Amino acid sequence: MAAEGREPQVGPTAEETRALQACLRGDRAAYEWIVMRYSARALGVARGILRDAALAEDAAQDAFVRAYRALSRFDLREPFYPWFYRILKNACLSALKRRPRGETSLDAPGAPTPPAPPSDPAALASRNETRARIDAALARVSEAHREILGLAHFDELSYKEIAACLAIPVGTVMSRLWAARQALRKVLVPDEA
Repeated sequence: MAAEGREPQVGPTAEETRALQACLRGDRAAYEWIVMRYSARALGVARGILRDAALAEDAAQDAFVRAYRALSRFDLREPFYPWFYRILKNACLSALKRRPRGETSLDAPGAPTPPAPPSDPAALASRNETRARIDAALARVSEAHREILGLAHFDELSYKEIAACLAIPVGTVMSRLWAARQALRKVLVPDEA
């Protein structure tokens, strides 16, 4: 599993630290590097929380703006992503509060088009079926379970990185992830539960 397999990041990378230091000196191009580095991950997290492509883009952009404005409060000895993740999550929660009721589709007008399909139609059909099954199962587990599963398996964060994102102890990450996997397993394979 992704969370167990990676070595935890102890601190920020040298490149990230240099970019953030430049940002603090007013170098906006350095912040563009930060945005480019984390934009795909931020958009994926936002889409997972909001279940709407357009709202996710807005929330991710809002989170990057909020992070830039708060950068003077960031501890450069720490990795950027866990700090940013908390800002992103709050931006998504704010977007949920502002969203009109009933709008939850990822197929909203203006949603990004999916990548071109592979040349093997059978492989594409199988992959689409698996993806749809997993998406449907994730929709049936709690938001807390979706969040920790997403961090571990989609963002491929270590236990330590997840703990930093969620501001909880590593032991709590382990127990919550175990519970989330069990809940997902019950949805995917109800006869084994």
